[in-house]
Amino acid sequence: MAAAWAKIGSQTKTAREVSGDWINSTLDELAPPFVPFAAWWDQEADRRRQLRTPDNLKALLDAQRKHNSARATAASAKAQQATARNGSRNPLNGARRAAAKSVRGAREQQRNARAELRKAQANYPTTLAVRAAQVHAAHGVPAAVATAALGSPWPVSASAAAVALQVGGLFLGRRRVTVCLPDDLSAEERQLVARLDPSHWVQHADDRGLGGTVTTPAEVTPGGIRCEVRLDGTWTVKGLNDRMESVRALLGARTGLRIRATSGQRGGWAVLTLSTRSAAEGVSSLWTPDRIPADPLVMSLGLDTETGDEVLVPFDERLLVSGASGTGKSWSTRPLLGAAHLRGDLVLIDGKGEEANIWEPICRTAVERDEVEDVVDQAHAEMTRRKRDMKARRISVWDGPQLTVLVDEGQVVLAMISNDKERLQRLIELSSLGRSRGVVLWWATQYPITDGSAPGVHKLIAPNLLTRFSLRVAGTTQAQVALDDCAHYAPQQIPADRAHRGHGYLKGYGPRMIRTWTLDDAGVSALPPKAWEFGGRAEVPAPAPDPAERPALQLLKGGDFLLAPPAAPAEAEVEPAKLPGGKHREPVLRAVAAGSTSVTAVAKATGINKGNVSRTVAALIDAGELHKAADGTLTTTSTEETA
Repeated sequence: MAAAWAKIGSQTKTAREVSGDWINSTLDELAPPFVPFAAWWDQEADRRRQLRTPDNLKALLDAQRKHNSARATAASAKAQQATARNGSRNPLNGARRAAAKSVRGAREQQRNARAELRKAQANYPTTLAVRAAQVHAAHGVPAAVATAALGSPWPVSASAAAVALQVGGLFLGRRRVTVCLPDDLSAEERQLVARLDPSHWVQHADDRGLGGTVTTPAEVTPGGIRCEVRLDGTWTVKGLNDRMESVRALLGARTGLRIRATSGQRGGWAVLTLSTRSAAEGVSSLWTPDRIPADPLVMSLGLDTETGDEVLVPFDERLLVSGASGTGKSWSTRPLLGAAHLRGDLVLIDGKGEEANIWEPICRTAVERDEVEDVVDQAHAEMTRRKRDMKARRISVWDGPQLTVLVDEGQVVLAMISNDKERLQRLIELSSLGRSRGVVLWWATQYPITDGSAPGVHKLIAPNLLTRFSLRVAGTTQAQVALDDCAHYAPQQIPADRAHRGHGYLKGYGPRMIRTWTLDDAGVSALPPKAWEFGGRAEVPAPAPDPAERPALQLLKGGDFLLAPPAAPAEAEVEPAKLPGGKHREPVLRAVAAGSTSVTAVAKATGINKGNVSRTVAALIDAGELHKAADGTLTTTSTEETA
């Protein structure tokens, strides 16, 4: 029995606690709108209380005495005037004139005494509680009489509701909101939460020019501190952002703390976010192939530092990545390159050359001018070949593997080909026409500008790069190109410390910072090698026959003609550049014959760029002049036959 009663009692207690929690939470939600009213009430009551000093009371009593005396004098003068009028009907009578002058002087004295009395009453005001009781009595008594006379409860009910509204507003406005805060709050976060409390905010908002704004109880999220702000009067979210320095001063926040205001879920409200934490903390930023999404149309960019959610971007969309030197731009693009390499073909055009040192054994790279020119030409030719293939198969979108071309650093690459109008046009066409044909251009630059003598991205290429991600940039001009109509995310204000390397904003995602994945040198070297080469052949029309080389006609007896046999053609000397392997053919063959058995060894022996050596070796293998063994060893055909 005792156990049963204990069980019943524990359940009843639990229900009571749940009910109490619900009531407290409801009152907490209702309290913020009444905080300004309670603050005004307390401020006005305190003002009145401070004015009720003994000196002001003495002045009030003197003013009342003078006012009473002036009223008595005015009444006596009025009586004397009435007596004088009764004694004589002549308005010019001396007694009537003297009485009228006395009345005017008494009235002037009464007006002055009344003004002094009002001033004294203002200096020694009635307490606010007494004034409120007087006001409620002024409408309560007539309401009670009206209810009794009309037999309707509405007059007295409306009066009682007004009293209840005032009392309830004061109760809710003065109520200390209960906020459940985590135990792991830092001293800085506790200070900020305390100063975001509605009671503290309202008391100090006017001093900072923020009067008309009221906060709600702060909430600590994995991304920092978040609270809503009610915007009264003419306040807007933009206006609150313009006064962000005043907000920082009111909260006493450190200069490096990121604070921003965004639109709330309804009009007249803003959301204030203080990035005291990062939801990405504790999660490794190292990228592995396991992070490639199952959906082939998207790829993972990084983590939202406020929510901890994974941020995905289109895989088959043209991309612009911007970031000043030292912001982690190369590290941020490596995971995207890894996804492009594993899903299809990747070509890296590296204007500076350092990044190509890591990717050269893995994919097709281009650093030198001739390599860049070859890659642009071949990528454009591949785009044209796919167009013909799609037309023959009657499809509108390429259904094969995607060829991704990354240009990094864009300013250097544009400087290489700026005077070559044909190749520059091919690069522009890659950005505008390649997407539907499975040739996608990605662009990375430290200088996201389109004007001037050294732009980081061409003004005809930038509009085609719809997906834009920006790390920290130099200024507002760069931010405008980097994020287009989302430049108000202010990537130029990202802290320049090491902790914020690889952090940036994605156009259209919202002003929430993203921490990108990173891929180190060892991770790049672990990717499977796969170098893309253009597989098509240029269509060269057959030359028209030379009239001088046409067969001669020989006249026979009887008027017939005999077609003379053509003369034996002279052996034309073949130019070295037209032989398999081109101009590097002979040096490569000599190096292999001398014992160089790999592309690296041949490049070292001849001094020719490794990319050119690789293409020359491939051409000679196709022509049968070189042989590549299963282990990758190179030998000349003559050596192979001798062996």
